[in-house]
Amino acid sequence: MKKETKRLYLEDPYQVKFDARVVEKVFREKKPALILDQTCFYPESGGQPYDKGTINGIKVINVLEDNGKIVHILEKDITTQSVSGKIDWETRFDHMQQHSGQHILSQSFNELFGAETLSFHLGEVLSTVEIDLRKISDEDVKNIEKRSNEIVFQNREIKSYSVLEEQVKNIPLRRPPKKKGEIRVIEVSDFDFSACGGTHVRRAGEIGLIKILSWEKIRNNNRFEFVCGKRAFEDYVWKNRILRELSNRFTVHEREILPSVEKLSSDLKSQKRKTKKMQEKIVRYEAQDIVQKAKEKIIKKVFTDKTQDELRFLALSIIREGDFIVLFGVRGEKRGHMVLACSENFNIDMREFVPVASSLIKGRGGGRESLVEIAGEDTKNIELALDKTCENIRKKIKTEL
Repeated sequence: MKKETKRLYLEDPYQVKFDARVVEKVFREKKPALILDQTCFYPESGGQPYDKGTINGIKVINVLEDNGKIVHILEKDITTQSVSGKIDWETRFDHMQQHSGQHILSQSFNELFGAETLSFHLGEVLSTVEIDLRKISDEDVKNIEKRSNEIVFQNREIKSYSVLEEQVKNIPLRRPPKKKGEIRVIEVSDFDFSACGGTHVRRAGEIGLIKILSWEKIRNNNRFEFVCGKRAFEDYVWKNRILRELSNRFTVHEREILPSVEKLSSDLKSQKRKTKKMQEKIVRYEAQDIVQKAKEKIIKKVFTDKTQDELRFLALSIIREGDFIVLFGVRGEKRGHMVLACSENFNIDMREFVPVASSLIKGRGGGRESLVEIAGEDTKNIELALDKTCENIRKKIKTEL
């Protein structure tokens, strides 16, 4: 039985370079891979991604754990039996900041609300924790952040150590360990004790800052998105830039941006209502003009300058003016629309004409007995579809209108 890979990152998460001996060569994910006697590379597990880096200058594209052995999947093969590895420190330290921050955040939820952390995911841009908490307010989140960052600003010691299975009961773990036997404990001094095999900073101050960005209801719990350290700094930088740009555009102080935006939004809604009323008035005049010029009861026309809503409103306005059948179409840049409407005095169900018309413009439609709408991709056949519909209506009522 081959020995397990010695995990140097457990002894010193700050170690970047290492030398090792090749124990076994394998293929994984259709790529050459190495199992070494020891490594600094962290394999993806426990919600934390694998470490990036190189072995003998060859890029490591994935790191997996397989029955105690760590498999390093490479971009190309390595022929030597002795190798030198180097992890990407920026990625490693980022993961250390996020993971240590998560421990503090999770214990803050536990301390303030008695809420358990159900899952953790460390993503490339942000991280998430799912918390067994049904309801949460803005004030609650503020208190969670305050407590978490108190621990960070106090720069509490974060240490790791292993304990035997029989000693576990003496450790006030936040959650019971998933595995039996010896476990590794991450302790945030006088605050949190967690069973964890991940990489962590030595002092809470290295986390820099913990910031919850958003949260959402998931199942009966809440999932929180958060960032720590450099990610929190970068998040602040781009948000501050947006605030400054908005402040300049609105010529107000940054703290007055929200009231300014709310006023602008209210003014815009008011203007839209006025514009809509004006457009409807214009359409009613247009409807009256079309009715006055109509030479028969079937009014058929193709437009290029109307929206679907305007087309519908115009058709409704016409059938309110008198007994008419309206067949309208509009050619958009990518899609065509049709509105088929009739006054109540006609014993016609306009839905009967949808299948033929929609097939001609490669679309679909529906509606009620007196008005249907159809949308399709073939705009060039709009006029043909209207003509065919007109022909079918004339056959239906068996008279020339």
